[in-house]
Amino acid sequence: MNGILASMIEGMDLPSKNGIGTLKENSLHAALKALYTQPGDLVEEKVDGFVIDIVRDGLLIEIQTRHFSAIKNKLNRLLENHKVQLVYPIARVKWIVRQNIDGNKLSQRRSPARGRIENVFTELVRIPALITHPNFCLEAVLVEVEEIRVDDGRGSWRRKGWSIADTKLIAIDGVQTFCSADDFTALLPGDLPDEFSVKDAAKQMKIPRYLAGKMLYCLRQMNAVEHCGHKGRSYLYRCISIKPGSVPGNPGA
Repeated sequence: MNGILASMIEGMDLPSKNGIGTLKENSLHAALKALYTQPGDLVEEKVDGFVIDIVRDGLLIEIQTRHFSAIKNKLNRLLENHKVQLVYPIARVKWIVRQNIDGNKLSQRRSPARGRIENVFTELVRIPALITHPNFCLEAVLVEVEEIRVDDGRGSWRRKGWSIADTKLIAIDGVQTFCSADDFTALLPGDLPDEFSVKDAAKQMKIPRYLAGKMLYCLRQMNAVEHCGHKGRSYLYRCISIKPGSVPGNPGA
């Protein structure tokens, strides 16, 4: 699915079922649902009392653009009897488009923030134990998006009152699937020492310490790493399962 252009996405017939579940659905969610839907799939189908984005031969596919905590209970219930694939988009490139309330474009700029695969841990901290469930699989999708902001005076003070009206998919840059704790452990660089701190991981991976901390918290909850001592006031960690970096293919690097 790499390199999908905006013209292809805009030309798609986005699936829906009598409008169910689409009223609060942004363009990014709708576009990903359209891309993942295959012939024969059921779209926005009820399973065990929950509306599921895509149902395919015993597999439930849920697309969640943010707030894993909002679907934690839903996932726990569904995983009891079904295989679930959670699709999570990460904005590797974001264009911020400003519009007036009439929809006229005022400006466009590229956000300096650049997402990578490891950003999945900012949400995974809400459900780290689920990754060890045999019925659970997570697919992280690196995307290029347009974030549409409207000057309506009702947005966050951080955006000076501008509201986020929509998020549109422009392209897909990469996909990585995680079905076990080992898949996540493989994101750690292979040249980490046998015992390492959050600071060590952050430095080697060139990510902020807060993100490295979330990552190691999740890996510990998955029983993939463990505390093995201290270095000053910092915990030291070591891998329990596999050697870091032993599984190839990290598009977030």
